[in-house]
Amino acid sequence: MNAKRSCPVLILGAKSDIARALADQFAARGHPLQLAARDLAAIERDRDDLALRHGVPVSLHYFDALELDKFEEFLDNLPELPRIVVCTIGLLPDQDEAARDSALARHVINSNLTGPVLILEAAGRRLSALDESTALIGISSVAGDRGRARNYVYGAAKAGFSAWLSGMHQKYARSRLHVMTIKPGFVATAMTERMDLPKILTTTPERLARRIVASLDRRRIVHYDMKWRVIMAIVKLIPERMYARLRF
Repeated sequence: MNAKRSCPVLILGAKSDIARALADQFAARGHPLQLAARDLAAIERDRDDLALRHGVPVSLHYFDALELDKFEEFLDNLPELPRIVVCTIGLLPDQDEAARDSALARHVINSNLTGPVLILEAAGRRLSALDESTALIGISSVAGDRGRARNYVYGAAKAGFSAWLSGMHQKYARSRLHVMTIKPGFVATAMTERMDLPKILTTTPERLARRIVASLDRRRIVHYDMKWRVIMAIVKLIPERMYARLRF
């Protein structure tokens, strides 16, 4: 899949900082954009700015990742079937609250796993039937590589998301549909603003977006920053008894 080709791009969860950075990257390459979110008023200015600066068509579409029974209708109502679908939907809760509150935990799992995988599955069926190169991109997280006391509700959902995307990649490996998983580490966004992030391990949405598009050009299966690849490889090697005593 070559992201330089000007085909329609659908971005799910278009209100997020990563989504906005990706929209700018794709629009700069001349891609028509379909921005989908629950709060359309919040992205109207993005639509106008992207259309003005890059001269591409930008449309807005209501989408709620928790309305599972409306996914097919959502895809039916798009002005054109996109060739690239990006899912940036994510919800990072307070871990202690999510562990105590089963309703919140369920909401976190549905927001990070159930809704995202089912919309990508529905989109994948349609894109794989086209006689041209297409792509699905899911924003997962290194938090899914091993459970941590500080964020295991979120991490478990992202682990499932990564596994589902991996399965989809294998499923469509012989087709023209490319499935790519993105595993960022710390990203300075509104979702992480309450966290004290180490600068050396933290990237910006803009840098991440550039790397994602470059990875799509190269048809990478997983985009995984080298620093985090090394860190998580070490973390996964720590024996469980020793790991349980660590606090990080």
